[in-house]
Amino acid sequence: MNKILNLFDSTYVRDLFNRQILPLYPDFKAIKEIKILPVKKNVWETTYHVVIEFATTFLNHGGEAVELPIYCTAHSSEPRKNSFEALQFLWQIGFDQGDLVIPHPLFFSDYFNGYFYRGVKGQTLYYYLGKKNYEVIEDVVAKTGAWFAKLHSTPTSGVKNFNPENSRIETVIPGLKNVLEKINRVYPSYYEPCKKIYEIIDQKEKTYFANNEKRYLIHGDAHAKNIIKMSEDKIAVIDFTDMCLADYTRDLGSFLQQLNFMGSEKINSPSFVEKIKTIFFDSYLLHSKIKIDDYAKARIDNYYNWTALRTATFFMLRDQPEPERAREPLIEVCKNLKILVPRDFGEGGKTNF
Repeated sequence: MNKILNLFDSTYVRDLFNRQILPLYPDFKAIKEIKILPVKKNVWETTYHVVIEFATTFLNHGGEAVELPIYCTAHSSEPRKNSFEALQFLWQIGFDQGDLVIPHPLFFSDYFNGYFYRGVKGQTLYYYLGKKNYEVIEDVVAKTGAWFAKLHSTPTSGVKNFNPENSRIETVIPGLKNVLEKINRVYPSYYEPCKKIYEIIDQKEKTYFANNEKRYLIHGDAHAKNIIKMSEDKIAVIDFTDMCLADYTRDLGSFLQQLNFMGSEKINSPSFVEKIKTIFFDSYLLHSKIKIDDYAKARIDNYYNWTALRTATFFMLRDQPEPERAREPLIEVCKNLKILVPRDFGEGGKTNF
């Protein structure tokens, strides 16, 4: 049996939580109930990638019930301890204080190669995009700009690089070479343009790193599904798997591209999508201690294009491909870099641009 299935067994989970989590909460005397709610359940014969919510009801010493959302993110092969350490580091320096916050890391399990944390309650920015709640979207996007400004202002002297592979385009999992090989097999007519795009973007990053030693803590996976509106004033950012030391403009370029992509899919209003992109960027400028010059803007554009390409290749190469969703971001990045867009999409020329 795949060992990760233990985390879907209520008896096993209750015993684990009594040993590992209950002692972390001295105000509680017992665990009353645990509801196991899979968020992501990819389980194969021996490998796995899971995100699980455990809606856990504790009893305080007065006998009152208090429910806390406990989560686990675990992967059979990809690193998880580094992201736990990253979240733990932010928690220890007080990043949870105020209205721009993070989840609470609890413990790491070597056995499952995953970590447990107390989650945050609320709805994602992606949810509000889907609901077309314009007022809330604008407010959350502004707070998101402030959150990233807060992260990028974190001193990095003496701070370890929590995920070195993720620090550079060339080595980000699943890796440049691996992606291009898959593109060549599945969409051969796309290989050359995708290779050219990667080469341009990668070289621009290498040029910057060769001439600049300053590195910032970045989130590394900035998009609307990782932004949680907790209350009228408070937001949280989740999923620190890709946190590393890199160029801060990567978070900005990535979030702007994902806001454009997700916003365009959910809201049929290009003018509003442009408006919220501007709100995000202006809020970042307002709260940031970093001066954004023309070179920084060029790097933001470079990471915007990189994220557009990653978005396209994700939909092209996923287990259940959705090449139609790759169309717009791929066209956009080709136009931005003045690269000829192939007319056929995949084999047989099913989609013409």
